[in-house]
Amino acid sequence: MSTSFTFVVIIILVALTFDFLNGFHDAANSIATVVSTRVLSPQKAVLWAAFFNFVAAFVMGTAVAKTMGKGMIDLSVVTNEVILAGLIGAIAWNLFTWYYGLPVSSSHALIGGYAGAAVAKAGVGAILLAGWTKTLIFIVLAPLMGLFVGFLLMVLVSWTFRRWHPFKLDQLFRRLQLVSAGLYSLGHGGNDAQKTMGIITGLLVSGGYLKTFDVPLWVILISHAAIALGTMFGGWRIVKTMGTKITKLQPMGGFCAETSGAITLFVATHLGIPVSTTHTITGAIIGVGATRRISAVKWGVAGRIVWAWILTIPLSAAVSALSFFAIRALLS
Repeated sequence: MSTSFTFVVIIILVALTFDFLNGFHDAANSIATVVSTRVLSPQKAVLWAAFFNFVAAFVMGTAVAKTMGKGMIDLSVVTNEVILAGLIGAIAWNLFTWYYGLPVSSSHALIGGYAGAAVAKAGVGAILLAGWTKTLIFIVLAPLMGLFVGFLLMVLVSWTFRRWHPFKLDQLFRRLQLVSAGLYSLGHGGNDAQKTMGIITGLLVSGGYLKTFDVPLWVILISHAAIALGTMFGGWRIVKTMGTKITKLQPMGGFCAETSGAITLFVATHLGIPVSTTHTITGAIIGVGATRRISAVKWGVAGRIVWAWILTIPLSAAVSALSFFAIRALLS
């Protein structure tokens, strides 16, 4: 086994570690509402979410992987060192924000890390602006879509079931939340696992192991398996923030938030846009909470989360750039 091949295997393992941490970090997004409304216990909720994270491998395609792998960074400047440094930056940011219970975007950490390492190697010319346009727009648009759809769906559902007895209504939406949580986890796995697929496939293309950018089946399966496994281990610090600190949810509200998040993710994944599942579900939860009254949303908590969102790409990029210089110095 050559040293180069060994290095590629190591980087793939690091990529899968990021994918695992993505599931671990973002497990809260998938299960916070269903746990906070007490529809499922945390243990059952993570198994439910992990199952749909993996099933997404067979239904969600690879459009996001292609955008991530070849649409944002010029593949001619991508090397093993660039990819490894990008992953290190993303993992470091994920662990930092997990420790402080901040539900930031693992996706944007990876995007920022990948870009930071590429710029450190080849300058800003490594960035493909056309590929960044949709992603940067959806940094703002995804949470707004989640918020708008969540608000609209909550109003519609509340009006439709306004004459129902509260007990019967609660029982209905406890069952429906199982469906909405599954759909959201399907969207989460479908969008987020593809980012790791894109990185691994880009690595294989730049190393000459693949002639064209077509995601191999084994890359699809191991990427979904890693994110599903990470979800099974959960991220309870962030569950608390998402499920209780932003606004208090009942089963009907949880159903509307999860359904709204799932709709947004399905649209983005179909368009091949690597969006933040975290931003999406947070916007949906805020939209649902705002239907009761504006004060039902704890805007101070939401504000701290937004600041963490703003800092994610530049800080993960900076860590990755420093990591690239350190790796290059070490290897030389």
